[in-house]
Amino acid sequence: MARFLIVLLLAVIILVFMIVKLGIHPVLALFVSGVLAGLGFGYDIGMTVNVFTTGFGNTMASIACTIIFGSIIAQGIRDTSGVKSMVNFFISLFKGKCLELSTALAAFIMSIPVFGDITQVLLSPIAALLSKRKKISMSVMGGFTMLTASLTHSIVPPTPGILAVAILLEADLGFVILWGIVISLVAFLIVWALGKKIVAKEWIDPREDFIVGVEEVSSDDYHELMIKEEGLPNVLAAMAPILVPAILIAVASFCGMYMAADNTFNVVMQALGNRNVALFIGVLITFLNGIVGKEKVFENFKKFTGKDEKSLLRIMTNEWVGEALNVALIPLLVTGMGGGFSQIIKNYDSVHEGFNTALGTAVASSGLPMLLVPFLIGAVMMIAVGSRTTAGMTAAAICLPMMGQLGLSAVAVTLLIGCGTMIGSHVSDSGFWVGTSLFNLDTKQGLKYITLLGSVCGVVCLVVASLLLLVGII
Repeated sequence: MARFLIVLLLAVIILVFMIVKLGIHPVLALFVSGVLAGLGFGYDIGMTVNVFTTGFGNTMASIACTIIFGSIIAQGIRDTSGVKSMVNFFISLFKGKCLELSTALAAFIMSIPVFGDITQVLLSPIAALLSKRKKISMSVMGGFTMLTASLTHSIVPPTPGILAVAILLEADLGFVILWGIVISLVAFLIVWALGKKIVAKEWIDPREDFIVGVEEVSSDDYHELMIKEEGLPNVLAAMAPILVPAILIAVASFCGMYMAADNTFNVVMQALGNRNVALFIGVLITFLNGIVGKEKVFENFKKFTGKDEKSLLRIMTNEWVGEALNVALIPLLVTGMGGGFSQIIKNYDSVHEGFNTALGTAVASSGLPMLLVPFLIGAVMMIAVGSRTTAGMTAAAICLPMMGQLGLSAVAVTLLIGCGTMIGSHVSDSGFWVGTSLFNLDTKQGLKYITLLGSVCGVVCLVVASLLLLVGII
């Protein structure tokens, strides 16, 4: 066991050093540290590479289609202006009060299948517009919008990191989605309710280029705050590409648990609730929204890409797909390499039979509450490497050998790791710099409204997850 722990610690240190200090891309850093770990564990070079590539291939086979389909949905939501409909819905729902909830809850929904960075790109101009109209600091508008984008990115599949963690730990994806939404939403509302006044104490202007020609609104009529554009989609249609796949996957999980395997409805739901089928249905709904709102699609596609494409079919089935592949490539490769690194660790028990039991027993006898183990590993890895995907995959690989002794379900461990990766997003996280740039924060402000706010919410997520554990739900 000592050898395993020493080699694992050194591999993680090397991984962190390469990413943070040397600036090496996580794709290469994960491969190098994984190979070094395999050699340290006593595998020969041939076995090491074979084990790594097996893990890489299995991970890619599990997540590739899901992530690509999610990226296509993101392109469609961008060009149909679906995100603006979501914001308008929440402005109307709250009658123009608590405007930060309009962009925050839109970001919460968007980041379920869409990368958090893309969510921030789409919502930051709207947050700036509302900031200017009602004179609300970007510490409030930006802080809570970035928080929800990070929350569902970290805890709710099918975003790549938590999706890969769920697959590696063999957790039921439907239940991870369902309880991930519950945990992240409850935690956000608690942090928002308790922290809004504190966050609002500092005034931060919106970016000037986002508010050219925008005037303040003195009226209390919330209709004055809504985004007025011709051709905006109905809010249910705008949300459907995101919510329908999540609902199908969750319902399939419940059917699988409570219905007979040969029940006709269960058979149908298992087919529709397959994650790839469900996300492809989301893509088809996105295409339907594009057909209905074709004029808006032509307008936005030209605005975002500079291309004057005249064929709607080509935009949807070629341009959206091409852009989605460009967006998805890096997360796919990082997640795949994380799967290879995880496989190196996972394979140790097959070489040293009985090791997993010994490791789990050692952890169980440490006196540390078992629910803290996956959470703390996820948090430490996030602070160290600055990537939720890399952190989550590494944490899952470390937790996998001790699953029997943790006494927790795979769903619980997956969610606890996700909660942990909310901790400590800082200057080593590319998302940190995306957020500071888009929401007009300096580095010190980023540490307050991204790092600190996200970390506090991560701890609240842990508390909510612990309560669900105590009552036996997860």
